[in-house]
Amino acid sequence: MSTATPPPVSDQVADEAADVHTDTPKGRRRHKSAAGNAARAVTSPWASAVAIIMAIAWTTPTFGLLVTSFRNQKDIQETGWWQALGSSFTLDNYSQVLSGAQGQPPLTDFIVNSFVIAIPSVFLPLLLASLAAYAFAWIDFPFRNALFVAVFALQIVPLQIALLPLVTMYQQIGIGGTYWSLWLSHSAFALPLAVFLLHNFMKEIPPSLLEAARVDGAGHVRIFFQVLLPLITPALASFGIFQFLWVWNDLLVAITMLGGNAGEGSNAPLTMVLNNISGTLGNRWYLMSAAAFVSIAFPVIVFLSLQRYFVRGLLAGGTKG
Repeated sequence: MSTATPPPVSDQVADEAADVHTDTPKGRRRHKSAAGNAARAVTSPWASAVAIIMAIAWTTPTFGLLVTSFRNQKDIQETGWWQALGSSFTLDNYSQVLSGAQGQPPLTDFIVNSFVIAIPSVFLPLLLASLAAYAFAWIDFPFRNALFVAVFALQIVPLQIALLPLVTMYQQIGIGGTYWSLWLSHSAFALPLAVFLLHNFMKEIPPSLLEAARVDGAGHVRIFFQVLLPLITPALASFGIFQFLWVWNDLLVAITMLGGNAGEGSNAPLTMVLNNISGTLGNRWYLMSAAAFVSIAFPVIVFLSLQRYFVRGLLAGGTKG
């Protein structure tokens, strides 16, 4: 049995070890990482105060719009919304814009149009992007990295330069001015970012999960739907919220594809009608405010309903801890 003594430890190494492991005040001062410093800065009282101030500044105009939408025309013209506490409130503004007022078509038909446009425009890119992201992440095929870089590079292409060619193509194949032109356009514009985000999320999944599924005899279809899809649900929900908000608030693509036709019986979304109302009812703030709040109410409801999935999609990893 060897009785050789270990080599002496230098004073510098000994001091560093003592700083970490001893219970002295010097030992309690551990090394602080950049991520830890950032986390402490974000959760500090000063950061919380700044966040509260920004939240109040951001929501004040929305609250003013809500109060104005319940006031009559006379009160709006005489006093500001912050002086509305002593005035009367009414639901007549909403009944007029929903059922049609001042020669304008009812908003209920266009709310349905917005949902008909938004829902397929969310699920179609999610389906295609998740399949493409799985292929880029876990299937080895020729030129995989080059194709992924090409898809990623499409994010920097402005959608405005593609609108006119798309309109021409849709007119040639007979779907111009229909829902299909909007579904395909929104899906095409969303795919590059969706593929990139879902691919990065899938790459965080341990390969051992897929290898275990292959040992059990699962193919690509079964692995995707039974193994990966439950794990990437938070990421799908997060991007779905972003895509829904984008499509619901879109005006440029809708006007371009539908030719500006926002009359009754058209396929126009709610944003096109609000654009017309701002021109024809520009001096009737009581109707404009009610119509605008109807437009923003649905995205707010969707976001608040799916908020927990949105946060999980931003913070969660590939596996559940």
